[in-house]
Amino acid sequence: MREKETAAQSMRLRADPPRVTRLSRRVLAGIGFLASLGIGGALIYALQTRDSGGRGEELYSTSNRQPADGLASLPRDYTGPILGPPLPGDLGRPMLDAQNKDQPVVPPTIATPTVDEAEQRRLTEEEAARTSRVFFQTGAVTAAAPEGPSNSAAPELAGSDIAGGQTAQDRQLAFLNGAADRQTVAPDRVMPPASPYVLQAGAVIPAALITGIRSDLPGQISAQVTENVYDSPTGRALLIPQGTRVIGQYDSGVGFGQRRVLLVWNRLIFPDGRSIVLERQPGAVAQGYAGLEDG
Repeated sequence: MREKETAAQSMRLRADPPRVTRLSRRVLAGIGFLASLGIGGALIYALQTRDSGGRGEELYSTSNRQPADGLASLPRDYTGPILGPPLPGDLGRPMLDAQNKDQPVVPPTIATPTVDEAEQRRLTEEEAARTSRVFFQTGAVTAAAPEGPSNSAAPELAGSDIAGGQTAQDRQLAFLNGAADRQTVAPDRVMPPASPYVLQAGAVIPAALITGIRSDLPGQISAQVTENVYDSPTGRALLIPQGTRVIGQYDSGVGFGQRRVLLVWNRLIFPDGRSIVLERQPGAVAQGYAGLEDG
């Protein structure tokens, strides 16, 4: 039998599995119990209030403070304020004493300080220099008018500026006081059209800008006609075809707040190469406002 078992063991293909080493459950339970006791004891010790046995020494004294120099002369409380000597012109205490004694109060005499004439003259000159005008009057000063009502003198003086030039008020007054037009009959007569192919005054040539406008410097501007323009008498003859180039120039003299520039049209160039001078025709927008702006 032993030989058979030995032969069977020698014929096995697999080796014996290794033995597993296990920890004792009692040992693990003991270690966990001891750890729980240690943690619980540490928490109980940390949460207990401990008596130090005595108060420590005061590190900062608040009773023996040195007051500031500015507060040393002030009263400590509001119970009894200490009044100083009466000031010049202070009538509170004499009036109170007189009321207590039933006597009339005589106000003290206050001496008026003397004014130095040189100092007064210097102050007057400084005030005159401060309020004087920056510009000088260039025109001749008109003599005083005789006494009497004068309606035109006051507006003229009010409208003159410091530099002696004409102001906007002067121009408005000149427009209102202009000479009346007493001509009731026009000397001119009705004139026939010079040609059947004529574009009369008031006609509009619609065009669109090709170049931009920059009012920093004067320059040239060009546009292109967007619609056909026919003659004024019949409206049948095509005078300016669509696509005609319009050449003009604009001015750079703009004022503060001005958004439009003044421009004139000088020349028309037709698509076939022909051209015509326009004699500086003014440019306007579709609403009729003079000038253009580059939006």
